[in-house]
Amino acid sequence: MAEKSGFFGSVIETVKTVVYALLIAGLFRTIFFQPFWIPSGSMKDTLLIGDFLFVNKMAYGYSYASCPSIRIPALGIDIGADDFCGVFQGDGSERLWGSDPEVGDVVVFRHPVNGRDFIKRLIGKPGDRIQMKDGVLHINDTPVKIEDDGLFIETMEYQGPQSALPRCSNGAVGQGADCVKERSYETLPNGVRHAVLNIGPQQSDNTGVYTVPADHFFFMGDNRDNSTDSRVAQAARGVGFVPRADIVGRADRVMFSSAGRSMLAFWTWRGDRFFKEIE
Repeated sequence: MAEKSGFFGSVIETVKTVVYALLIAGLFRTIFFQPFWIPSGSMKDTLLIGDFLFVNKMAYGYSYASCPSIRIPALGIDIGADDFCGVFQGDGSERLWGSDPEVGDVVVFRHPVNGRDFIKRLIGKPGDRIQMKDGVLHINDTPVKIEDDGLFIETMEYQGPQSALPRCSNGAVGQGADCVKERSYETLPNGVRHAVLNIGPQQSDNTGVYTVPADHFFFMGDNRDNSTDSRVAQAARGVGFVPRADIVGRADRVMFSSAGRSMLAFWTWRGDRFFKEIE
């Protein structure tokens, strides 16, 4: 009888240990940092497909979006932050211990409609006027400073778990060939300087004026011609203006990076990107 008691007691202790570990991990992810894999090329070459980073949730305070999401498509599991913490959504104007992101910050936020996590660069704050003219970003009617930086060259090949193919300024190239984009540096009004990529003339190079509403923000990808962002309205399956409440946190540093379809493929690891600061 003592042996049975000892066996069941051991099982119970193991279960309790696992539950406590999961609770601690969930609390850590909710309050401090959230892991994030880069799934698309919309932020090249600041962020590459396969970069892994931790999102700093303390940077801008907390809202319902700070709660974790659990999505496992193979098992049909799709639990969003609003399922966990929707009761705290409110009107979105206030955040606990909150502060607004700065123009130029690389930010993770929840898509206002589908709830998926997106990562983009903050371009406009409430009241700002944003416009693209001939491929040049204008903020409050003033063009940002542009410096040519040559070309960004990558191999035309399937990238990441989604097997995405890059788009190129040198046309349709074959597998294994060089895929080229124009690379330049933008300097935003507050002095933040960062790289952007362009393929060539696009419809999104000339837009109307976007006036950012109160309690909302305007985001764009650094890979300007390959980014679904605030330039496209939510009604057109874009991002549109992002409410303050949907901000998750700031991306500061790439911790790990793999060019392969699996992080276990060590021969595809990008050692030069480990612990790389995000600019």
